[in-house]
Amino acid sequence: MIRAFDNFSLPLLRWFDPEDAHRMAIQGLRLLPPIRQRADDPKLAVRAFGLNFPNPIGLAAGFDKSAEVPDALLKLGFGFVEIGSVTPRAQPGNPRPRVFRLERDEGVINRMGFNNDGAHIVLRRLAARAHSGGIVGVNIGANKDSANRIADYVRLIEIFAPVASYFTVNVSSPNTPGLRNLQQAAALDELLAKVIDARERVRQNAGDTPVLLKIAPDLTLAELDDVVHIARSRRADGMIVGNTTLARPSTLRDQSRAKEQGGLSGRPLFRLSTRMVAETYVRAEGAFPLVGVGGIDSGGAALTKIRAGATLIQLYSSLVYKGLGLIDDIKNDLTSTLLRTGRDSLSDVIGTDAADITAEDWPT
Repeated sequence: MIRAFDNFSLPLLRWFDPEDAHRMAIQGLRLLPPIRQRADDPKLAVRAFGLNFPNPIGLAAGFDKSAEVPDALLKLGFGFVEIGSVTPRAQPGNPRPRVFRLERDEGVINRMGFNNDGAHIVLRRLAARAHSGGIVGVNIGANKDSANRIADYVRLIEIFAPVASYFTVNVSSPNTPGLRNLQQAAALDELLAKVIDARERVRQNAGDTPVLLKIAPDLTLAELDDVVHIARSRRADGMIVGNTTLARPSTLRDQSRAKEQGGLSGRPLFRLSTRMVAETYVRAEGAFPLVGVGGIDSGGAALTKIRAGATLIQLYSSLVYKGLGLIDDIKNDLTSTLLRTGRDSLSDVIGTDAADITAEDWPT
């Protein structure tokens, strides 16, 4: 049924403005008939951050910003879904148009600006599905006009701790002016200290909720040294590497669209994001697991990201070009690789290529 849906929907949605097509996809998922979910191969199961994932493939934040369809997405075969970014107050985001397809490159540029329905509406939706099972993380961000952005993150921890499987502290979106400044050492140290403290305060009533840090792939290696050091010293539970990039690779073919402002995702991000996964992995020294994001559009790409150091992976932009069938394609490829190599789990290959990748020339 998913293949039939892809064959019908992908050509149709391509006729529409990308943001309108996205809205149609959300509505389509609302109307999706019940799906008999096939059990994942036990070899794909992953344990990370104290959570048991049925498979390592997650949906990255940005698709279901306001938690409208997390259960429909889980039923499509994702091992976990990350909603958001959510801000304390609802906000419309940046003016349209703000999403652009780079068709020839299988990439996307967006400058959405944390548009979402706000914490209280999202909380109501997540509370309504609290007993449905499945891992649903909450990606949190600050309001654009906030007078105290760190206080926004703390407030969101307090609000969502009872219903979040995990938190992602998003300080790496390029589309909220000044947000990436929170990746600088002193600001990040204060932010993580207060976020972790808030998590500890609510733990008695809400349980233990892992806190992950999502970073930009545009950090220098010196900046990455600081970020990983702070994440380790503040006992973050993991890192997501990484967000969209402000860079424009020289290999881009759709040069006219490449001039649009915003973060670039999809296939053109793959080499840079994979390099940053490897660089983070060697610095983390096993202190916490990593989630690898950026340009994953095949089983081979997923395996490369895992071998670079990712315990889990996330995708989003590739669905625009490959459709929902990509989820099963990746799972089938990973299972076949394990069978062919005689391995019992993906944990056997996490980070096996990290050192070699960090020795390569820097992606351009």
